[in-house]
Amino acid sequence: MSFLDQEYREIITKAVIGKGRKFIQDTNTITPSHRPSSILGCWVINHLYNARKKGEDTVEINGSYDVNIWYSYNDNTKTEVVTERVTYCDLVKLSVKDDQTLNDDYEVFAKVIQQPNCLECKIASHDHKILVEVEREFLVEVIGETKVCVKVDPHGYVADDDDWDFELSDEEFKDINPDFLATEEEE
Repeated sequence: MSFLDQEYREIITKAVIGKGRKFIQDTNTITPSHRPSSILGCWVINHLYNARKKGEDTVEINGSYDVNIWYSYNDNTKTEVVTERVTYCDLVKLSVKDDQTLNDDYEVFAKVIQQPNCLECKIASHDHKILVEVEREFLVEVIGETKVCVKVDPHGYVADDDDWDFELSDEEFKDINPDFLATEEEE
């Protein structure tokens, strides 16, 4: 008996062969041009990133974002906005992975679950620096070729479009409202 006579088939397909998720909190140190008196606002914008597989079970995400801090100085008599570009490198371990992949040809996708966001912005107790705590979260997927084993239906059922009845009955036809496309109600 050959493999083709058996009740199972192996199908080669692209599938998710690895998945991981990571939540990160960082503290960034920003150096403004003046000694800050108070923090008036902080926001994170212009997030850019890319992902690539690193090793057997890790995805590396390299990215950057701008931290903008509006602060007062000179005993709260003047204000200024300081902008600083922050770069990062996050390693996301694949918690789900398929060891039965067929080759090293794969695609890596990273999706931001939580965009970089300011949790806290405060003046450091020494120097004239500002500490910004930022959070972010990623979901990564690795897509590659793998084998799937499926059971073959010995009866070979094939659905036929002719088996479906798409015609309206007289009763259904009577219920159709011919004015359903009216654009305005008359007053």
